[in-house]
Amino acid sequence: MNDVKIDDQNKSITLAMTGASGAPYGLRLLECLLASGYQVFVLISSAARVVMATEHNLKLPASPEGIKKALVEYLNCPPERLVVCGKEEWFSPVASGSAAPKQMVVCPCSAGSLASIAHGMSDNLIERAADVVLKERGQLILMVRETPFSTLHLENMHKLSSMGVTIMPAAPGFYHNPKSIDDLVDFMVARVLDHLGIKQGLVPRWGYDQR
Repeated sequence: MNDVKIDDQNKSITLAMTGASGAPYGLRLLECLLASGYQVFVLISSAARVVMATEHNLKLPASPEGIKKALVEYLNCPPERLVVCGKEEWFSPVASGSAAPKQMVVCPCSAGSLASIAHGMSDNLIERAADVVLKERGQLILMVRETPFSTLHLENMHKLSSMGVTIMPAAPGFYHNPKSIDDLVDFMVARVLDHLGIKQGLVPRWGYDQR
């Protein structure tokens, strides 16, 4: 397991990436969180690694140690800021309410992960970490990536929303006149950062760039 050191001045957050389409969202969010001085506990499902290789041409090893090394090299970030946990690493901080970060984002969030979180399945560390945030009354954001939504999807989202979870579908706006895919990715990442209370300069706030 990774050595984890957190002091009072370093904020921490859990970022999970599941097998939904939208790997660029998760990677960009991770980059921004690290740049903002956060220590990030990263949870990546097996399906997410497949999607990442397909959509971002980033091939991650299966082991947590290998994933961390690849991400540190890819993002050129301080190793101590990145903690990668395996899917059954039950002794990691994110698995316990006494140690887990109070904020968590699942980005992207598959319909399957949405359902498991809504019903408290906790069959893997991603689901358990989300369950911990819910029971500790923390902040949970799910960037759901699916279309169209079935009645089951909508019921699961409604159930979680009624519990205080922020449901944020990967649906970027166009009023900022995006010129590239990166601009669309930044739009959604900026919205997540706004909800986390993290200062961002990726996308101007509505109305301010017209004043």
